Amino acid sequence: MRLSTDLADVADAGFVVENTTESEPGKLELYTLLDKALAPGMTIAANTSAIPIARLAECLADPGRVVAAHFMNPVDRIDMVEVVRAPSTSDTAPAAARDLLGRMGKRPVVVHDAPGFVINRVLMPVANLAAAVVADGVATPNQVDELFKGCLGHTSGPLRTADLIGLDTVVRTLEVLHEHYGTTEFATHPHLRRMVDEGRTGAESGRGFCSYDGS
Repeated sequence: MRLSTDLADVADAGFVVENTTESEPGKLELYTLLDKALAPGMTIAANTSAIPIARLAECLADPGRVVAAHFMNPVDRIDMVEVVRAPSTSDTAPAAARDLLGRMGKRPVVVHDAPGFVINRVLMPVANLAAAVVADGVATPNQVDELFKGCLGHTSGPLRTADLIGLDTVVRTLEVLHEHYGTTEFATHPHLRRMVDEGRTGAESGRGFCSYDGS
């Protein structure tokens, strides 16, 4: 493996996975540069949380090369990947994604394009409401997660999952979803926003709904 900050170094790549911050302007700026740097037809797989693939592909000379490969946290333990194709996506791009994911030992499920796709369109309101339950004093974060695991068979509750994703990413994703859908379930709960403002962004910072710093 070789690290580089020069986009020219990806010119001969066989497959590109983009994993920048959940910002549409930022991603569009990068995609314009990738379109110039990559060989024609080379697949770009967006690891976006909620931005529609069609929106990201619009700025490319060949929008058919863009597909989404939405990996789940923790990536090393979850073998399923949400693959998303837009109406503009070619048949080649999902096939290339399935081939790469298969070689990585991952199982793809291909769905159609929409803001948030399947997982985050459903998961983000759940995490948002779980934060409301904690803020209202109905239950502790551990109790919320234990109920989801014990009653629904989830391997990880919504709040620990949110911590692993990063609460700052959860907030940005909710903002993207609210921009597109405009409905109340995507309006970020003040408790979530306050935690992010305080730097309690989850596992990455050592503290979120759970503690990861040994305290």
